[in-house]
Amino acid sequence: MMEMSFRWYGELDKVKLENIKQIPCMEGIVTALYDVPVGEVWPVEKIQKLKETVEASGLRLSVIESVPVHEEIKLGTENAQKYIDNYKQTIRNLGQAGIDTVCYNFMPVFDWTRTEMEFVLPDGSTGLRYEQETIDKFDIENNDLSLPGWDVSYTRDELNDLIGKYQKISHEMLWENLQKFLEEVIPVAIEAEVKLAIHPDDPPWDMFGIPRIITNEQALERVTKIVDSPYNGITFCTGSLGANSENDLPAMIRSLLKKNRINFVHARNIALLGEKAFQEVAHPSKYGNVDMYEIIKALVEGGYEGPIRPDHGRMIWGEAGNYGYGLYDRALGAVYLKGLEEAIIKDDKK
Repeated sequence: MMEMSFRWYGELDKVKLENIKQIPCMEGIVTALYDVPVGEVWPVEKIQKLKETVEASGLRLSVIESVPVHEEIKLGTENAQKYIDNYKQTIRNLGQAGIDTVCYNFMPVFDWTRTEMEFVLPDGSTGLRYEQETIDKFDIENNDLSLPGWDVSYTRDELNDLIGKYQKISHEMLWENLQKFLEEVIPVAIEAEVKLAIHPDDPPWDMFGIPRIITNEQALERVTKIVDSPYNGITFCTGSLGANSENDLPAMIRSLLKKNRINFVHARNIALLGEKAFQEVAHPSKYGNVDMYEIIKALVEGGYEGPIRPDHGRMIWGEAGNYGYGLYDRALGAVYLKGLEEAIIKDDKK
């Protein structure tokens, strides 16, 4: 069976390990070192301490999410090699500590992006929302709107300079930089026995004239062919990929599992609102456009037994915390996903 896991943001997270441990069928924790600057080597001692903290709660440190890829690597600058070398050493250190899976992404400038953090749903809960119309009104030069996913350490001038550099980068140039990164890092990952799992771009389309490349089935296939190894795998995120209605998620899962290329799964449901617009909703299929039954069925029938986590929950029952990462709705999602898995496994045995 799949290993149910839960994202935890460390000691400062309002959701505590003891809370997570009480969720039925919960086995693993997905976390990271949040105090190491992007691009620096993660010290073995800090990794080991994090692992010991998780294990003391009775859970396993299932996945590191994420080891961020420095912008110099994505841009392919003359400084990129230094950061690639640091990344390789971090992978070695993670392997030494017994960590076996690392999620990462290759999204330029910012990670996942939403335009509203507390959209009120009909039942009174709140969820994350994305509307391209709002993005199109964003004033990049003056940066008059704060969007989730921006690196807050950038000044306005630094951010505008970085965006300007990416606007000169084509999709193929970004692919070339990803290829160089993987060709250097994957052999180290194989040696360290650490599976890498690239996360799709979220949302899966260009913004602000900046290229995004990990967006669909063809992109995932291309990534896995750069270095032909199970250690060069995918974080299959149903919410990110599901934002593009042309993506057939169950078919993509089956294709990737035939080649043993799914190393981690994010299970999230979204309701499509039109072209390049979506609302994050509760995990059950009825609330959105992701058929979660078919997702879990494809994973079970494809023999996937790796880590999976409920991704981005609503805020319910008056809870306050990190947007998308409260306790209650993600706990409900985890139990729902395990229920689907149990039913599908038992039905397949009849």
